[in-house]
Amino acid sequence: MKFKKLMTSLLVGTLAIGVVGCSNNKSENKVNSMTDGKTLKVVSAYGGQEEIFKKFTKDTGVKVEFIDMSSGEVLSRIKAENGKPIADLWFGGGADSFIAAKEADLLQPYISKESKNIPKEYKDKEGYWTGVSLVTVGFMVNNEIIKEKGLDIPRNWDDLTNEKLKSEVMIADPSISGTNYAMVSGLIQTWGEYKAWKYFENLNRNISFFAKRGSEPANKVQAGEFGVGIIPVSKDSFEAQKQYPVTIVYPEDILPWVPAPVAIFKNAENAESAKVFIDWALSKDGQEFIQTQDPRIMTRPDVKEPEGVGRIPTDRFVKLDVEKLGLNRDEILGKWNEQFGNESSKQ
Repeated sequence: MKFKKLMTSLLVGTLAIGVVGCSNNKSENKVNSMTDGKTLKVVSAYGGQEEIFKKFTKDTGVKVEFIDMSSGEVLSRIKAENGKPIADLWFGGGADSFIAAKEADLLQPYISKESKNIPKEYKDKEGYWTGVSLVTVGFMVNNEIIKEKGLDIPRNWDDLTNEKLKSEVMIADPSISGTNYAMVSGLIQTWGEYKAWKYFENLNRNISFFAKRGSEPANKVQAGEFGVGIIPVSKDSFEAQKQYPVTIVYPEDILPWVPAPVAIFKNAENAESAKVFIDWALSKDGQEFIQTQDPRIMTRPDVKEPEGVGRIPTDRFVKLDVEKLGLNRDEILGKWNEQFGNESSKQ
């Protein structure tokens, strides 16, 4: 497993006992940069992550190496390693996997000084994970395919079950993708078990196979291979509307969402550097910069809603019990695989 190197040396003047503020030097937003002097290794599922890590290094002097990995894949990998940490820090992805990792004793707690600025519904009360932003679930629609099918652009969840969309709906395996698991859990929490699972049965008739990566549905819809993809809505997906015949839709009935957290792996080699990143990512300056690279609703109430992703209809947000999202994960995924099979068996 090879990490991408972003920086090869610490910035001049940054010492292990130093304290460096964020870029605007506001005293209330200073970030503690006491580190153990080693490179921070990160597994990440976050848009614009390379620029985010470069900015973090510039602000704090801490070097970063990272790999991109979906949250479900991280959880599976570390369990397969019998709890041996595959990095120091886990950044981005769905909170369900972080909650499951806490239950499996794979994380170590850290309550940042900035955590007081994060609402309780976006963080673990014991500090095992803290939400940085919210991921919203929506549709990417290929306009040409929908037109060929003689359909209007789907605007709600029931529209995806139209029989004319048979083999045209693309989703990622919920056990791998935090976004698609958020969709499954969110609909269950909103509709109840019976209605939600009946809906999944109907939806499944229009799905050929489950993607192995969270980014695959958007890529295949853009390429004209599928008519609709269930995706994490981002600036990149809105930008795709300028390059491809696609439309981004926030569902008009129910909008699933999930916190995208940050956490430290248990027995992390560079735990002190990981704490510096968490302090930075939860600070106002840190969140405002992260938002410029991947526009989302941030977890700090004092950070404005993002530009570049349309108006996010927060009034449609699922009334999400985040703890239930994580604690019911194995049960929900077990039932999903029992009813619909995994990605390979469905192909």
